[in-house]
Amino acid sequence: MSELDLRVRAVNTERGVVEPALEGQFPALRVLAPRTVYAAGQLALHARPDGASPQVTEALHGEALEVLEELPGEHPPGGWAWVRTLHDGYLGYARLDGLSGPAPVRPVTVQVPRSHLFAAPSIKARVLTRLGRGAALSTLDSHPARHGEYLWWRVAFGEGEAYLHDAAVQPPSGDLPTFAENYLHTPYLWGGRTAWGLDCSGLSQLWAGRDAHSRSRLPRDADQQHAATTPVEKPEAGDLAFFPGHVGIMLGERRMLHANATHLRVTVETLGEGEYGRRLQAGLLGFGRVGAGP
Repeated sequence: MSELDLRVRAVNTERGVVEPALEGQFPALRVLAPRTVYAAGQLALHARPDGASPQVTEALHGEALEVLEELPGEHPPGGWAWVRTLHDGYLGYARLDGLSGPAPVRPVTVQVPRSHLFAAPSIKARVLTRLGRGAALSTLDSHPARHGEYLWWRVAFGEGEAYLHDAAVQPPSGDLPTFAENYLHTPYLWGGRTAWGLDCSGLSQLWAGRDAHSRSRLPRDADQQHAATTPVEKPEAGDLAFFPGHVGIMLGERRMLHANATHLRVTVETLGEGEYGRRLQAGLLGFGRVGAGP
């Protein structure tokens, strides 16, 4: 039996549980019964059911997850759940109170890198939460309404309603220069997936699914993305560059956009140029091209 990737395959021998797909390999373990839920707010997924453990990824507001196992009361305050993000199959632990969101109805999706949700249809109103690209909210009306100078969507939030500026749902250009401009200098955040903070593979995931014409879905981590792309010898703009535990987006043959802990933000490097560029060049594993998707 090949070694299982426990980032995406749910088996925990300490708790004696296994996902249904692996039941045959672990007949002595209790088989879990997954159910689908939705993230309420931008939700951190941790390595362990403990808020002090590292964040491994994030779920966006309105994003679907699969609850594999609830661990109520074991780690106060409140309970935790072992969950899987359905868009890329990644496993982590999330607070139960972050899984209370209903399935988005007639959803409107945030298209800009980052935005805010307001308590009233005014840019001066109280901010209820922040939203990253891909967050989905249930609309309460069939179209946005004008309030003052701007159009606003009235959406469901918690037990009440909130307002999202119409500009937040207008998709930007999907070209690479615009993408790079939108995410350049974004803070680096381990496990982050939005322009509020992201890591290297979170950035490449955003690039792969940047618009309606590029529906490719990459796995979560750099090594998984390396395995999922088509190797190329000479990179073109938009191809991915892979290093041990790292990935970047090529802007040309040598220039690369990447989220990195060296600068703690998204920067542009030239492979082979300068001290950092030479280190990157020395560790280069190869280039990969993202498929066009279905």
